[in-house]
Amino acid sequence: MKLENLNMVKTKVPNGVQALIKFGPHYELSIVKSDFSYGGSQGLYEIAVYVDNQMTELPGITQPGDTVKGYLTEDNVNDIIHAMTQLTKRDPKQIN
Repeated sequence: MKLENLNMVKTKVPNGVQALIKFGPHYELSIVKSDFSYGGSQGLYEIAVYVDNQMTELPGITQPGDTVKGYLTEDNVNDIIHAMTQLTKRDPKQIN
């Protein structure tokens, strides 16, 4: 799965788009581009990782102490989707 294959859902508050991807029963990846996301005003994306519905840092995806990673290009997001697929050993499925 790649970013270009996702259905980015419009958000109203904040104004932007979001996609949620599930990797098995425990992991989710939120991909956001909005007026207030890190890099959104520059056309870049922000991601957050959730484990069992709790936003969390994930080694290899986010930095230690951070649960959000911003200023990401489409290629960066595709790399993160691929890394999460490898990490979880689960095929990604869009849930929104």
